[in-house]
Amino acid sequence: MALVVQKYGGSSVADADGVKRVAQRIVATKKAGNDVVVVVSAMGDTTDELIDLAEQISPLPPGRELDMLLTAGERISMALLAMAIANLGHEARSFTGSQAGVITDGSHGKARIIDVTPGRIRSALDEGSICIVAGFQGVSQDSKDITTLGRGGSDTTAVALAAALNADVCEIYSDVDGIFTADPRIVPSARRIPQISFEEMLEMAACGAKILHLRCVEYARRYNMPIHVRSSFSQRVGTWVRDSIEATDTEDGEMEQAIISGVAHDRSEAKITVVGVPDKVGEAATIFQVLSDAEINLDMIVQNVSAAATGRTDISFTLPRTDGQTAMAALNKVKERIGFESLRYDDRIGKVSLIGAGMRSHPGVTARLFGAIANAGVNIEMISTSEIRISVIVDQDDIDAAVQSAHAAFDLDADQVEAVVYGGTGR
Repeated sequence: MALVVQKYGGSSVADADGVKRVAQRIVATKKAGNDVVVVVSAMGDTTDELIDLAEQISPLPPGRELDMLLTAGERISMALLAMAIANLGHEARSFTGSQAGVITDGSHGKARIIDVTPGRIRSALDEGSICIVAGFQGVSQDSKDITTLGRGGSDTTAVALAAALNADVCEIYSDVDGIFTADPRIVPSARRIPQISFEEMLEMAACGAKILHLRCVEYARRYNMPIHVRSSFSQRVGTWVRDSIEATDTEDGEMEQAIISGVAHDRSEAKITVVGVPDKVGEAATIFQVLSDAEINLDMIVQNVSAAATGRTDISFTLPRTDGQTAMAALNKVKERIGFESLRYDDRIGKVSLIGAGMRSHPGVTARLFGAIANAGVNIEMISTSEIRISVIVDQDDIDAAVQSAHAAFDLDADQVEAVVYGGTGR
């Protein structure tokens, strides 16, 4: 008997028919002889609708009360799903995040999981029940207030529960058939990836691939918890995310080393350039300390060569677009202390990234990528690399062309259309 943790996204339980379909899949897993724990998201766009409602009431709702409101969405899903399973003749018990033992810090809206103490879940499993847990939420260790985990919170809840219960696998169900070599909305010929390593998936998630959130993959890697990404709308095999994979099993049974796993893109970043920074020891440290104090995460950073005539340089960096104005305000406050000349802000950018563990041992990958982007008539503004990733910043209007050209250049296109987005959101 295996212990399986399953997570279903909002598009999978968007309506009553969706809830019933998911219940049948869960019962089938139980009948196959497995213990089953299910983590469920809010139905469809419920969370967005609750946020809109809160903003109509208050332009700046208190974090504690907003968390209390938003967790209602998952509680609705878990209760309805438990009812649907009971209707199929199996006992199911629903649990909020706090009842399931998901303990977090006290940061409302973006809490981090500190510990999971799933005693009640374990007891219910021992009694033969299917456990349904509300995703995206927990309880603060100090204040005992309800908290939410922010973006990707349900995925992270599922992996954390799977690790705490020592589950055999964590299955993440959404509305696409697995992880693909590019976003099917941009590249209809994108190929499904049968298996991908944690490190490649981390890079893809960090570079904008939305099928799995970065925090979820980090947690899975830390506890070596295999993730199986599948669609709740089909019976297709999906994608396995697990520890380092030296070779990939192709559909015809042959073994091959994939050089490139895929092309990811991100439309959510902005670029700030600090113009005319005095080229002195400690100035860059001061700039980045100011941004750190404002709790802003940076992505790419580029510093130009100092101009000999002026002794000044420019420093450019990218950051989440939602943090753009906060960063500009923080830097303007210290303009005179640092002595830079001006700030430039550009939110019409996008990031395109090529990911693959095989590029470690294959020369020429960089040249081929830049050649493909040049052939598409796209100008590159910034470049960043890691051992298994090359990322470039381009104008937001050029993202689709850059992704399509890079995808074709590395022969990632499938012979026939494999990618189907069933629910319309890719989550």
